Amino acid sequence: MQGRIRIISSMVFCVVFFFAGAASASDYAAGRVFDYSTLKPIEGAIVTGNNEVVRTDGSGMFVLKNPSPTIGVRACGYARGEQRLPFPPVRRQVNVYLLPFTSKALYLTSYGIGDRRLRESAIDLLKETELNSLVIDVKGDRGVITYRSSIPLASEIGAQKPILVKDMGKLIRSLREKGIYTIARIVVFKDNLLGAARPDLTVRTQGGGVFHDRENLIWVDPSRKEVWDYNIDIAIEAARQGFDEIQFDYVRFPDKKGLQFAVPNTEENRVKYISGFLSEAGRRLAPYNVFVSADIFGYVSWNLNDTLIGQKIEKLSPCVDYLSLMLYPSGFQFGIPGYRNPVAHPREIVSLSLKRAQERTGIASVRFRPWLQAFRDYAFDRRYFYGPGIREQINAAEGFGSGGWMLWNPRNVYTDAGLKREVAPKKYAGIEGPKG
Repeated sequence: MQGRIRIISSMVFCVVFFFAGAASASDYAAGRVFDYSTLKPIEGAIVTGNNEVVRTDGSGMFVLKNPSPTIGVRACGYARGEQRLPFPPVRRQVNVYLLPFTSKALYLTSYGIGDRRLRESAIDLLKETELNSLVIDVKGDRGVITYRSSIPLASEIGAQKPILVKDMGKLIRSLREKGIYTIARIVVFKDNLLGAARPDLTVRTQGGGVFHDRENLIWVDPSRKEVWDYNIDIAIEAARQGFDEIQFDYVRFPDKKGLQFAVPNTEENRVKYISGFLSEAGRRLAPYNVFVSADIFGYVSWNLNDTLIGQKIEKLSPCVDYLSLMLYPSGFQFGIPGYRNPVAHPREIVSLSLKRAQERTGIASVRFRPWLQAFRDYAFDRRYFYGPGIREQINAAEGFGSGGWMLWNPRNVYTDAGLKREVAPKKYAGIEGPKG
């Protein structure tokens, strides 16, 4: 397969330097960011260097007051990149040409990425189809961290048992060499291991006991700073391992009434602490030049309240790069307006929910990257989602103009049904210069 597909593994964009004078005490770096395909300037691109983070203006211009030898640039709908600059620094203008990129992903659980057979099956599917990305559990639903972490609390609470990936950094490098975009999934507030070891951090029942959900798993309190810090530390470690994106899941309050938290259980507080966590995570991750996304209930597109879990879409959109609405038709047990049987209308569920979310947030369509259903229905008629059902969802997402899509199957079982066969070489990102 490698002989048929030319893989360009570098995630670096091209820069052209225009020197503007000798170094001085007031050194700076200025430049513009362009779309490589159209040569149009990119507004709102994020430029980082030496812990400084700025956004480009309408002309694609940025200024870094204290530039570092390496700057990073990213923008939704494009591959992220970084470039080592000449040193010692001089005042200079830098033109950056970002390559458009749309992520098309499948999900692997902790065991899926750790099991060689399942992992290689997924990679083979990426080679043969339009897929180009993997969502990988870094911290899964029970709180286990997939690889050996250097975070002391992870060892203290037993989050390192078992170690499912011996060398995550090496694995990510190998995936990058194959042109695969990697997304680190981190389950945040459902954490059985942290809750069992630190009951002082847990969600409580009305009677004051530790809350367990329907799976008998413990949740930790979204209003506790110690919980925030632990999960953000994991995210930073994943960024250092080389992941392109950090995706936070279960970034919400439990969907059960009558629970107790360290703060009053009001909609104002729920929204405040969920959006607050994501904002703080984005702030601390910014210097690492990684994208940040959050998994959001599908009904959040439609509900005007916080769905009783702290997710209010207008408050969430400023906090992350990508909003990943979970638009599984099986998850819409009450249907949506005009469609009471959602599993019979997967295209409409995806298309109309994305349209509704955009109307409420006013953000670009490329900042939505939905989760799509690739598993058997559990809420209606138990139908399997094979090729046609999967393709309808994909077509709806792409017709909307989303920044890609992700397939979810918790059993790690995927086929090429509903996917386009790859006929052109994959190109995640490469070194490119200005055209002409």
